[in-house]
Amino acid sequence: MNRSDRYGVRLLAPPPRSARRAPARRAPAILAVGLLVGTAALVGIDQPEAVAATTPATVTVNARAGLATVPDTALGVNHAIWDSQLGTTDTSDLMRAAGVQMMRYPGGSYADIYHWRDHTAPGGYVAPGTDFDTFMAGVRRAGAQPMIIANYGTGTPEEAAEWVRYANVTKGYDARYWTVGNENYGNGHYGAEWEADHHPDKSATYYANLVVAYADAMKAVDPSIKVGAVLTMPANWPDGLTAGDDPGPWNQTVLTIAGQKIDFVDVHWYPGGSAAESLPRTSHITDAVHLLRQQITQYAGPNAGRIGISLTEVNVTAEGMTSQPAALFLADAYSGLLANGVFTVHWWNVRNGIGRVSTVAGQTDYGDFGMLSSGTCTSDGSICEPPLNTPFAAYHGLSMMSRFARTGDQFIRADSDEPLVAVHAVRRATGEVAVLLVNKDPDNAREVEIDYAGFAPSSGEPTVHTHTNGATAITTSRSGSATSRTLPPYSLTTLVVRPAAATTGAPGAPGQPAAGAITDRSATISWPAATPGGSPIAKYEVHRQHGAVSEQLGETSGTSLTVGNLNPGSRYTVNVLTRDTAGRVSWASPPLTFTTGSPTSSACGVRFTNTTDWGNGYVANVDIVNNTVRPINGWTLTWTWPTTWQQVGSGWNANWEQVGSNVRVTHNDDSRQIAAGGTVSVGFVGEYSGPNVAPTAFRLNGTLCTAL
Repeated sequence: MNRSDRYGVRLLAPPPRSARRAPARRAPAILAVGLLVGTAALVGIDQPEAVAATTPATVTVNARAGLATVPDTALGVNHAIWDSQLGTTDTSDLMRAAGVQMMRYPGGSYADIYHWRDHTAPGGYVAPGTDFDTFMAGVRRAGAQPMIIANYGTGTPEEAAEWVRYANVTKGYDARYWTVGNENYGNGHYGAEWEADHHPDKSATYYANLVVAYADAMKAVDPSIKVGAVLTMPANWPDGLTAGDDPGPWNQTVLTIAGQKIDFVDVHWYPGGSAAESLPRTSHITDAVHLLRQQITQYAGPNAGRIGISLTEVNVTAEGMTSQPAALFLADAYSGLLANGVFTVHWWNVRNGIGRVSTVAGQTDYGDFGMLSSGTCTSDGSICEPPLNTPFAAYHGLSMMSRFARTGDQFIRADSDEPLVAVHAVRRATGEVAVLLVNKDPDNAREVEIDYAGFAPSSGEPTVHTHTNGATAITTSRSGSATSRTLPPYSLTTLVVRPAAATTGAPGAPGQPAAGAITDRSATISWPAATPGGSPIAKYEVHRQHGAVSEQLGETSGTSLTVGNLNPGSRYTVNVLTRDTAGRVSWASPPLTFTTGSPTSSACGVRFTNTTDWGNGYVANVDIVNNTVRPINGWTLTWTWPTTWQQVGSGWNANWEQVGSNVRVTHNDDSRQIAAGGTVSVGFVGEYSGPNVAPTAFRLNGTLCTAL
């Protein structure tokens, strides 16, 4: 987080050291945030035009399509040393009631000026009663775990190691998770500067080498701790930018140097814009996490799969922070991130202070990043927040998450055909399925019809948890059916559905699958054997996830299967299921995601290169190679973007057009002929408003080319 005044004012650069400052949003160069000063005004916020809900939305829940399992660190929040209520029993009890499992300390950018030994933050405000021991007492009272940020900006590896010694050797706190710094790419290396960094070198290379020193020093004290390095979320500034003498962008540089020393990476995500703009951007999560995992695999060295991903700051960044959009966004974002294997997600933050006051969907929004009221007022005292500790909507969103996704539950694939209705689902060890439904329509109730695959719901009434716009609590009842529901406008609804029959005796799920011998058309999937249930194991089935629908790719009595007829340059997510001789089927295995390649040899080759990136656009060079002994006289190159938010802008040396996600490039007079064994280079300006996933399947005059 950027440092701001105690009332949520957002700054583009660090404030004077003499001022009392507290973290708020970061301000990337590509998305500058205006400075808000003076008295907050009560203004109206235009909501998106809602279409009357006349046709029921169809929701599909597929219990055969397994995703990540919910860890005991899943639900997190941020605590800050400038919050005088950090250590109170009221705060801890509210966190426990919401199901919080992890708390981060000492608070965003303050981490890089904070010295734990004397509990000071030179240039910043430290509230009484916020020292480390007080924080840990609150963590323990809440039944949570700590996530601690070691001071990189103005600290040393030795200071961090002594903190580990005090926490885990002297006090026995068993603090497992430690991150080296906070948003350290915001130290001016890429232009924008909000993060304290007193080192003579602000480069990613210097940071990465010091992460190695921090990890060595900290683990010398307690080898069991997990140390994390700061990365940036793909498609968020400064992703893709290279500065100074670094060999590549921040993520590439840090992973290449420090990848073998770290246990997890830590990223933040603020989708930007108003609530109406933030809510649809949860659709970016799967591709963003995929790209981040791809970077870890590519750059972090051997055994990179052991490196986890934490997302320790997330929030909306404009109108809707304390009103219902925040609750909807929190539940949707936490679910999407956890389903994709992020091991902890943290809201920014517990308390922050009043900001720009507005009206959102009929409710007063206080422009406060916190989930509990600070009881603060605007500078002229004309508008005040509710009394201290009054829960805002985001708190209820987090409380809903604790009712929906519990430790040990496995996320399963769910989908909706209505963009304003989001859905997530988990399968529980009890055999129950919980379905979270998010109605993003501020004006209309939405009818939904729910279809289940791989699960037979009981005909009885499900348990229903509901939070509606403006409500001060979640209501719980037994009502209705598991297959249809009316969702109130701007609401969260969780259905907990019992199975129609007992699930005892089923075989165990196979272990984590792996993919090998991947080509453009096939892959060999292998997995650890499952444990039999009440009957012997008959076979294993490999299922591909296709949206919320499963497609069986094959079956075998062994523990590996080569699947064919795959599409080149395509991403596949598969699960393996066990079926016994009595016909009972196991839970889905953990998911496996892999991407097919291109032909090892072809009449043509294509090299697609992102040469210059600025965060929402880039310059791309495309080399087309003729691998034949005859010249090509006239050509057409085609590919399909992996996402809907990628676009070809202006291009050169060819004629460029895009229809939907399909790109068509044809020669011009200068590039018509490609000599035998020769190459033609063309290029374009690309645009993207989400994760920029590169295409890998190209066809020249209808022939599938080798990706170079």
